[in-house]
Amino acid sequence: MLFKKYTKEFKYNLKLSFPVILGMLGHTFVAFADNVMVGQLGTAELAAVSLGNSFVFIAMSLGIGFSTAITPLVAEADTSGKINEGRSALKHGVILCTLLGLILFGIILLARPLMYHMNQPQEVVALAMPYLNLVAFSLVPLIIFQAFKQFSEGLSQTKYPMYATVIANVVNITLNYLLIFGTFGFPKMGIIGAAIGTLVSRVIMVIFIWVLLKSKEKFKPYISGLNFKSIEKSIMQKIINLGYPSALQMFFEVAIFTSTIWISGVLGKNAQAANQIALNLSSMTFMVGMGLGVAAMIRVGNQKGMLNFKELRRIAQSLFFLTFLLEIVFAAIFLIFYKVLPTFYLDIDNLANQLDNTEVLFLAAQLLIVAAFFQISDGLQVVVLGALRGLQDVKVPMVITFIAYWLIGFPISYYLGIHTSLGTVGIWIGLLSGLTASAIMLYIRFNKETKKMIVN
Repeated sequence: MLFKKYTKEFKYNLKLSFPVILGMLGHTFVAFADNVMVGQLGTAELAAVSLGNSFVFIAMSLGIGFSTAITPLVAEADTSGKINEGRSALKHGVILCTLLGLILFGIILLARPLMYHMNQPQEVVALAMPYLNLVAFSLVPLIIFQAFKQFSEGLSQTKYPMYATVIANVVNITLNYLLIFGTFGFPKMGIIGAAIGTLVSRVIMVIFIWVLLKSKEKFKPYISGLNFKSIEKSIMQKIINLGYPSALQMFFEVAIFTSTIWISGVLGKNAQAANQIALNLSSMTFMVGMGLGVAAMIRVGNQKGMLNFKELRRIAQSLFFLTFLLEIVFAAIFLIFYKVLPTFYLDIDNLANQLDNTEVLFLAAQLLIVAAFFQISDGLQVVVLGALRGLQDVKVPMVITFIAYWLIGFPISYYLGIHTSLGTVGIWIGLLSGLTASAIMLYIRFNKETKKMIVN
């Protein structure tokens, strides 16, 4: 009976979060397909994609972080029946995300020369440079899509962004196959082909979701009458005030994972390739937590709009419990299959790369053992963060994540990775430390704030 008040929410929580999880897994599956296809070319190419994407991921975290402000605003407006406020959140969110996408693209272009000064393998840098140009530009449509995605999820319509992502994934994987290897008469372009596939698929994703939203009755009150020429400074300021702490929080988290790419690059291309394999596999399970985090943000936002704080707390805790159970399963999968999973990424029959591949597989397997232990921390911290965003409590969580990742996690990663024999395993022990600290501190914050709401 004690757990029933939480477990009875599992079905609806999964129903709400499932399309989000599928959509996010779709993004990760494309990255998986990219890595598997590029990995057939060699470990240097795989390391180059990892290095190029490290710049994009940091910029992406800022754009996506800002866009998350749209969801709780729309969820609260929808529950309160204030359509004008929801429409305004959408309009200003799209404008802000478009500007952010263009600015972040420009910043990446300016930052590219840093790769020559990061003590990375020169072979890897030479391959990463042209790849980065195209993938950086794909940020613009991706962040615009994110604005529409957050709006749709704010109305609890999580399936439509999923549809757009599925279509984009099909396009991306198809173009990758054709352009990386030059099949069916297409030019063989290597990792540049992977970049083209990413760019084209993200443009299609934006077009598809816009057409889809315009055709659905649920969205028409919000979509019709949008005037992008009229900008209200107060609304834009509200989104920025809510979005920038979330953007910085996401930046702090993505940046520490990105730092593992750079630190492992100092250890060599094989360490960097192994790190990329482990990151890609871990990101797949993380997307389940991300999806449940979106469900937490929506449901907590709805309950906040109705001022029903006891229900808000119960529903959030049911999501935390569900996440805990699922992450235990993922941890078990990593521990059981830690030697098998990395073999999907490399051509183990390629005699020319046999020595490199053997080292990469050994290192990646070790990293997956550590990754198994941080599954629970990683899943819980992102779902608690979603609940806090639903409360529109974003500034203190931003500080918490900075402390957890950069005052606790990063120093451990750097010291153990560079100055001890642990190498890449030491880097990931730092990740485990930061994620665990983040999960504990964020839950303490949520517990304190919701108890205060109920009392008041």
